[in-house]
Amino acid sequence: MPTSSASSNGSAKSAGGGVQSLERAFDLLERMADAGGEVGLSELSVSSGLPLPTIHRLMRTLVACGYVRQQANRRYALGPRLIRLGESASRLLGTWARPHLARLVDETGETANMALLDGDEIVYVAQVPSRHSMRMFTEVGRRVLPHSTGVGKALLANLPDAEVRALLSRTGMPAATEKTITTPDGFLAALEEVRRLGYAVDDNEQELGVRCLAVSVPDSPTAAAISISGPAGRVTESTTDTIVPVLQQVAMELSEALAGSGA
Repeated sequence: MPTSSASSNGSAKSAGGGVQSLERAFDLLERMADAGGEVGLSELSVSSGLPLPTIHRLMRTLVACGYVRQQANRRYALGPRLIRLGESASRLLGTWARPHLARLVDETGETANMALLDGDEIVYVAQVPSRHSMRMFTEVGRRVLPHSTGVGKALLANLPDAEVRALLSRTGMPAATEKTITTPDGFLAALEEVRRLGYAVDDNEQELGVRCLAVSVPDSPTAAAISISGPAGRVTESTTDTIVPVLQQVAMELSEALAGSGA
């Protein structure tokens, strides 16, 4: 965190002009989320570099506000008041993404989606449907396991292999179709291909007859990916070379838009 300077009225401010205690509180919340949602004070002290008395004061305030709760084992967990904030932010994120997804539909003709990695699951937060009439697996608000989706591959490709293995051990790898990857080694090999190519493919792995191309949104404030989905007969190997550059360009523009909005 930035070093602080004392203002004339004695309140601590960060070097960037913000309120230091707020910056520290939000930093602790994010560290808790990164740790799986539940941590001990000593763990937070080690990861943040803050002294235990400072962390204890901040956590006591967060508990009083309902953003953190203390467990029976004296560890601290993210509190229920964060749910409302997260749901509202997710809806806004989908609103900001829709014009970019609409451009994807205009340029590819296929349904465009945006999804986030929420814990161990993928949640779809925005969609602009194709002009073609077709029943689609994806819909806003739907939650799925990441191993069988293009957006899931695009997002997990940004994580270390050890974290991916841990996630897969928690969720399991049930087969959605006969083409779903169901082994950790097979999935890690697929992620290596995502890193090499710069995009992910769901080839009939979530729904037979449907093919999906996906890329992550670089520097997104929360792990996000966008994709197009369509019939395997239209989203072919030959059309991939045309679609992927559009996906990558839109992902960059969406990243810039999110940065500009202060999301």
